[in-house]
Amino acid sequence: MKKWSSATAILIAVALGAIFGAAVPQAAAPLGLLGDIFLKLIQSVVAPLMFASLVVGVARAGSGKTMGRVGGKALLLFQITAPLSLIFGIMGAVILQPGAGLTLAGDVALVPKNSVDVRAILLSPFPSSILDAMGRNDILQIVVFALLFGFACLSAGSAADPVIRFFESLNDVMFRYTDYVMLAAPIGIFGAMAAAIGTKGLGVLLSLGKLVFSVYAALLIFTILVIGPVLWYARVPLGRFFSLVREPFLIAFTTTSSNVGLPVALEKMTELGVPRHIASLVLPFSMSFNTTGSNLFIALGTVFCAQAAGIQLTTSQSVVLALTLFLTTKGLGAVPRGSLVLIAGALTQMGVPLEGVAMILGVDQLMDMARTGINMLGHCVATAAVARWEGVELEKTA
Repeated sequence: MKKWSSATAILIAVALGAIFGAAVPQAAAPLGLLGDIFLKLIQSVVAPLMFASLVVGVARAGSGKTMGRVGGKALLLFQITAPLSLIFGIMGAVILQPGAGLTLAGDVALVPKNSVDVRAILLSPFPSSILDAMGRNDILQIVVFALLFGFACLSAGSAADPVIRFFESLNDVMFRYTDYVMLAAPIGIFGAMAAAIGTKGLGVLLSLGKLVFSVYAALLIFTILVIGPVLWYARVPLGRFFSLVREPFLIAFTTTSSNVGLPVALEKMTELGVPRHIASLVLPFSMSFNTTGSNLFIALGTVFCAQAAGIQLTTSQSVVLALTLFLTTKGLGAVPRGSLVLIAGALTQMGVPLEGVAMILGVDQLMDMARTGINMLGHCVATAAVARWEGVELEKTA
């Protein structure tokens, strides 16, 4: 009942925040401070919880072979869902034609000029300082360091027992800390939603409503036709899964941040019955390599910009676009403002004007909510599926 009430309170906060922001936008704008406070509190959980959970998971897993097998299954799943998300994005834009009939205003999109720095992407997983990585909440760097630290504890044998017990205690304390922070979630989300609607207004949404509708529709169909079958194939108990994933999904959706939802997702997946060492490895890996919601948006947004410029992509151009994005989205987390940068890079490669990106910026926050929510759902699905493929029996009842 407590879990149901928490998710319900967040949903009510979203609705009330949207209504308040639309009704009194001037009063709603300052309420963004409430959302910022909640974000800072929940972000403070990410680094210590992830580090402690992964160290304990590796140290208690029994062997490096087990972790390699788990990571390999997760990466294989990502290579299946990633191209499918790009295909659904392109098909959604081709079928719904969100950019047809629009006239570019001649605005120049303010995005970084350098699309993708391959060297920076290759170096990004490796920390020069774990304290710096934790201070920036760099999930991938924390994972790399924690994996090596955990393997060191595993090889040290009984000498590492005090260290492992410390991290086990830290892990339990951080879960309790997360519970306390989540008590403020409805207030923070109300403020964030009210400020977003109050500052952006509903007028922008109406002017580019077809684009927003296309993104939401394509994400919904992708969820039904791809994510649903993955859950079915892995025999994940659907009722129990969705009752637990509802809370991290709503947090990611309303805050537009997967990092913010990570501590809650980790807690819910372990509550589902996923072993700690699997959840602690797959969730961060998924956040770096399994951004299906963002991938779909990038593909759809690129075709939208081409349509707004009066260009209809041929089948061969669409195939080339999908292949290009399949390669470049692997480094999405390492690129500042990654989604817009990759859209701009793809448009430049195709010779399409960049003005369409400025149009996307007007409603990007509304679409960011949807793609981040689906990203989080995909992270949880991957975690539960890999656990099932490892022979873990998940809880079927609340």
